[in-house]
Amino acid sequence: MNSTLNFDSFFKQVTDALPKSFVTLHHDFEKNLRVAMESAFHKMNLVTREEFDIQIAVLERTRARLEELETKIATLEAAHLPKSDLPKPDLSNLSEPQSSNHQPAE
Repeated sequence: MNSTLNFDSFFKQVTDALPKSFVTLHHDFEKNLRVAMESAFHKMNLVTREEFDIQIAVLERTRARLEELETKIATLEAAHLPKSDLPKPDLSNLSEPQSSNHQPAE
């Protein structure tokens, strides 16, 4: 649903609730209410549903592309590097903290 339509219907309901003697204030009140609400929403870092849906679609495309690239890399690595040739990480320094024999300069 379009957020502009929601705001417009909300503003119409609020301003229609005003007494008809305030017709001259009707438009001013609607403008001020719209500005105040937009400012409050901006401060809360809110986005419209449309913007949110667009970001979800971008994320889904990015995630699919990432998975595709990961598969390609794994295939290329498997084709070009036999398992015995894969580099093994040096984990020896993780089990024991390294002691430093260096004294701070005085």
